[in-house]
Amino acid sequence: MSIPPPGERRTIPLPLAAGHVGGRSGITCRYRCADACAHDAPNRSDNPYFGDLVRTAMSRRGVLRAAAVVTVGGGALAMTAGQAAAGPGGSQATARGGGSGPAIGTDFESVTPNTEDAVVIPTGYRQQVIIRWGDPVVGDAPRFDFDHQTAAAQEAQFGYNCDFAGLIPRDALGQDNWLVVNHEYTTEPEMFRGYDPDDPTEEQVRIGWAAHGLSVVRALRDPVAGGLRVVPSRYGRRITVRTPFELTGPAAGSELLRTSADPTGRTVLGTLNNCAGGVTPWGTVLSGEENFNQYFGNADQVTDPVAAERLARYGISGGASTRKWERFDDRFDLAVEPNEVNRFGWVVEVDPSDPDSTPVKHTALGRFKHEGATIRLTEDGRAVAYQGDDERFDYLYKFVSRGRMVPGNTRAARRHNMRLLDDGTLYVARLTGDSPAEEIDGSGALPADGEFGGTGEWVPLARGDRSLVPGMTAEEVYVFTRLAADRVGATKMDRPEDVEANPVTGRVYAALTNNANRGAAGSAGPDEANPRAGNKHGHVLEWEEAGGDAAATTFRWRLLLVCGDPESPDTYFAGFDKSQVSPITSPDNLAFDDHGNLWISTDSTGALGINDGLYVVPTEGERRGELKLFLTVPRGAEACGPIVTEDLVTVCVQHPGEIDGSSAERPGSDWPDGGGANPRPSVVGVWRTGPGGRGVGRIGR
Repeated sequence: MSIPPPGERRTIPLPLAAGHVGGRSGITCRYRCADACAHDAPNRSDNPYFGDLVRTAMSRRGVLRAAAVVTVGGGALAMTAGQAAAGPGGSQATARGGGSGPAIGTDFESVTPNTEDAVVIPTGYRQQVIIRWGDPVVGDAPRFDFDHQTAAAQEAQFGYNCDFAGLIPRDALGQDNWLVVNHEYTTEPEMFRGYDPDDPTEEQVRIGWAAHGLSVVRALRDPVAGGLRVVPSRYGRRITVRTPFELTGPAAGSELLRTSADPTGRTVLGTLNNCAGGVTPWGTVLSGEENFNQYFGNADQVTDPVAAERLARYGISGGASTRKWERFDDRFDLAVEPNEVNRFGWVVEVDPSDPDSTPVKHTALGRFKHEGATIRLTEDGRAVAYQGDDERFDYLYKFVSRGRMVPGNTRAARRHNMRLLDDGTLYVARLTGDSPAEEIDGSGALPADGEFGGTGEWVPLARGDRSLVPGMTAEEVYVFTRLAADRVGATKMDRPEDVEANPVTGRVYAALTNNANRGAAGSAGPDEANPRAGNKHGHVLEWEEAGGDAAATTFRWRLLLVCGDPESPDTYFAGFDKSQVSPITSPDNLAFDDHGNLWISTDSTGALGINDGLYVVPTEGERRGELKLFLTVPRGAEACGPIVTEDLVTVCVQHPGEIDGSSAERPGSDWPDGGGANPRPSVVGVWRTGPGGRGVGRIGR
């Protein structure tokens, strides 16, 4: 892949990090997930995968093609609408491309892939930093001072490494909003000069506690200049590692969740490693606790074999933790509080309209490394939560509530709706391909039918307080959900991350970020849903529930994108002409615009030698598969948590400047402040300049 010169902006070569999957820097891997990809995957189960399923199926292709017919609203919904598939073996001879103008909502000139230390946006657009690490959240927050940080100040300031962002309108026009942002993790060597990872100070640890969690702020649209402006408000709130949470749902109060500080098993201090999330139809925000395993020390002192097996399945092993928090709070010491770790790995819910409310952790949604949770309502008003477990060879999940949403914005309605996620059925996905095993050889070549596709089923794990997994109690299913999913033979996926439903078609999409271990010795081999061995670049899965019913227990799936360099034969862009698409690697967070276009942010600086970015791809019509690059983030950074409205796009710029060899003393970037300042993770807004200098326009115009 050749990258044209990026123009007059300063270009800095981006170092590739040897030994880290996708080229991510070593410091990011260490502090975000404790070098998860450098260790064996925690899933050691011997679940069947497609090669086995295909060999044992009878009348494979005929049966599955008959089963692929689904209906929505009484009419056939063909997943091939507007699509001419690429030819056998990945040939682009029949690929679509050219023709009429761009799809509605994508009429901008693609940004050129680059390695610049800037947020690069299309011509005709403007950008602003909406909020950055250290900016005030609570009214009395002091001014940020990099060299004189305190825990007390950080508790009132915007946290570190923003990830998911949700915008919840407070008025009918969306001019007045709550902006809720996650803070996934802290990178202490980038935050503190002279930081000693073997001997952190107590104040540094407490600043880290305060920099995790979530921030809630009030944000106003500017009807004249465009963009989004954070303003002081009584709703301003910081949620941190020390904030009380209520455990709710069927596992609340379980012996597995009780500690010496909380013998009831119903109150937890804090939330950790909050990654993606979702805005609920009732106006709250969900946030997934992801790589929580890295915060707990002394797992090697746990001698009980059952407990040790459970810890290992969640990637918890070894002695001291990366940040050494266990030195300052016994609850992070597994030798002292073995159950504390079970109180993390949940989906949390926050009500931004009530700054005095206690956020909750929903045990009915299961415990694993949640990338997030997004809600879709069934026709009869039940809540369906889609979830990904972000680990190599882990699973996709779905939860269907028993109760129905109550419309309205009253306190009583919100209280009712926030309990929907406490009672229902938790499922895990099992996918089956519809191509002969010999056609899925790990090369990424398309099978003879011109696409990777098949059928799937949602396998129930638990319903309310009843386990549906033999040999496990309901509480065990919810607290050790990975082990339950192993037992029912769920399909091992390539790092399932964000899952989103298309508001126009109802189809559902999941980002599978990457998995370099696919096909390695002792690991699961390629299958039709994960068709490449050594999958460095990831792919995007698309499915539609049977009958268009979000609560259905079967579905039909296909791969929308197989990511990477378009010039490589192992990539696929829904049959669109690959000479007309942007390169992409490691899809992570997803969002939709009102036109049904899928927006994808990426997480893998260096895998293609280009900065991460935000992309858009139509999912319907002649332009289906035409992937375009909308913006790129600075060197070393990851693009996270996109929000897409008709006149504004926002993205969280996480860990800017984190490159090998960088530190607080040697920053790898000076974005966003410039002038040699240390980098600060920030939320950025982008909008189109309007006619006559109004400064606001429509993304889709």
